[in-house]
Amino acid sequence: MFWLHDNPHIKTIRVAASDLNGVARGKRIPSRFAQKIEEDGTRFPLSVLNLDIWGEDIDNSPLVFEAGDPDGVAMPTDRSFMPMPWLDSPSALLPMWMFREDGRPFDGDPRHALNAVLKRYAARGLTPIVGTELEFYLVDDSGKDLQVVPSPRSGKRRPGAEILSLRALDAFDQFFTKLYDGAEAMDIPAETAISEAGLGQFEINLSHGPAMKAADDAWLFKLLVRGLARQHGFAASFMAKPYAEYSGNGMHVHFSVLDENGTNIFDNGGPEGTAALHHAISGCMTALPASALILAPHGNSYDRLVPNAHAPTSICWAYENRTAAIRVPGGHHKGRRIEHRVAGGDVNPYLMLAAVLGAALTGIEDGTMPPAPITGNAYDQGLPQLPGDWNAAIDRFEADPTIARIFPTELIRNLTATKRQEASEYATLSDEEKIDLYLDTV
Repeated sequence: MFWLHDNPHIKTIRVAASDLNGVARGKRIPSRFAQKIEEDGTRFPLSVLNLDIWGEDIDNSPLVFEAGDPDGVAMPTDRSFMPMPWLDSPSALLPMWMFREDGRPFDGDPRHALNAVLKRYAARGLTPIVGTELEFYLVDDSGKDLQVVPSPRSGKRRPGAEILSLRALDAFDQFFTKLYDGAEAMDIPAETAISEAGLGQFEINLSHGPAMKAADDAWLFKLLVRGLARQHGFAASFMAKPYAEYSGNGMHVHFSVLDENGTNIFDNGGPEGTAALHHAISGCMTALPASALILAPHGNSYDRLVPNAHAPTSICWAYENRTAAIRVPGGHHKGRRIEHRVAGGDVNPYLMLAAVLGAALTGIEDGTMPPAPITGNAYDQGLPQLPGDWNAAIDRFEADPTIARIFPTELIRNLTATKRQEASEYATLSDEEKIDLYLDTV
């Protein structure tokens, strides 16, 4: 409540939790009821965190008619209140996560899934440190066809991609200034911004920190970017592939692991890294086929995972090689880390980090070793491939024993049913309807 006391102009609050697709589900409440919500939480149907991308119930879900559509209790996370600078009226957001009536965490909540993985690390005296890189497009969707947004400075549409172009960044200086101001107000560590390879595409890095905060930051950042873009008269899209002819949006994750003394267990003082680094790489590679549904969760996601389009398709690892799915960046040995490059910008950050960190821990627990790192272009080497089909990814996720070590049974069941329902409906849509579906929902 201290934040609200210091911000008496706030008139309404939003309480929201992430569903399986990363969509914020919640309520609008007058600020005079904030203390009660902060102390006692609020009640949502458990099924609210298991809706499809259209916001519809999942057919035959055991959370709905079979169980009587019972409530859970949404309680505040440790992020507390924060401003919502994309709204015109003074408002605050209170992030929540879901518990059952008896106080147990709801296994269908993606934030609890990540928390369970982090508890496994903590039991071994380990702490993952995570940073993310989020790519998105600024899009003029006012007409039938998507277009690059006209420059607010010149009124002209940029005719092509401009990698690391200051001109492209400066054209949207007002938007990015408000974005950084909003991120600071929401305690999101937005760092470097660059223009990317796509038409009107940008990337912003979020600084390394504890894994749960990194997931919260990524989820909140996507809300902020999309909201501010609409406030400026255009759309911001994290969908995996808004334009068939341009690069897709990725969400790369960098992580290292600290022991109880704060020492990076991946650092051996040299460029090759420790055995623990290689065990973690092995775990990530083993889990890639079955975790593809988490890393590429939507129909459009698979349009991104094609050869020679700046997204990895081969199951491999390498040192300082961006064509590989798993990359070990160069730099000072104290910062030795893994970059997992498969996820699209359309992922649920909680599920994505649970999948990646859970897979790495499985490799550490089992002491497995990866094959030799590749060199050269991964696209040209005939390597094992990621699933290229949404339905195949659903089947692999549902049945894989590695996934069962990472995620609870209830979440696996719920996500599988959700994606099968979405895939069935998606197959009936026109290309235009597919773009409309994902443009600023994911």
